[in-house]
Amino acid sequence: MDFYSTQISNLVEQLSHLPGIGAKSAQRLAFHILNMPQDQVAGLSNAMLSAKKNVRYCKECCTYTDDELCPICSNPKRNHKQIMVVENTRDLAAYEKTGKFEGVYHVLHGAISPMAGIGPQDIRLSELMVRLQGDVDEVIVATNKNLEGDTTATYISKLIKPLGIRVSRIASGVPAGGDLEYIDEVTLYRALEGRTDM
Repeated sequence: MDFYSTQISNLVEQLSHLPGIGAKSAQRLAFHILNMPQDQVAGLSNAMLSAKKNVRYCKECCTYTDDELCPICSNPKRNHKQIMVVENTRDLAAYEKTGKFEGVYHVLHGAISPMAGIGPQDIRLSELMVRLQGDVDEVIVATNKNLEGDTTATYISKLIKPLGIRVSRIASGVPAGGDLEYIDEVTLYRALEGRTDM
């Protein structure tokens, strides 16, 4: 039996497709949206449509941006000779919150996972290799401490070592199986400081 009209049911269903949003959360969000003033709903809708239309990959590091270069890559005060490789933009944001890393990033948008059918060609590794043609002193691999992250880190290390560029891995202050986006800034900073050569 349907409890809601077609419009409400459709809104709940669409919201439930978002990651981490189950049926009850989708229902709460739908009713919250329905109770919002019209101009706030329009602002939310316009922000989503505008982001979807205008956000693209940074041509340097592959994070999301609405400009050709993201604010980090376009900042001349950053150390462009030190690149931290992360799995996704949320991991980049987690490290930026520490305020301690002065280099730049490279976002892979995934990790190698043969079980899931994700190979090196399915993540942004070729773009990283192009960047390494320039003046780079060190690549810090900051992938998650799980099977996929470790597999990706090992693969990256084997690709980069022959180029004579230092490759290091964040220290194990990050718990095994943990996702970087959920780890506090102090632990992330200690992991960065305690990184080891690969």
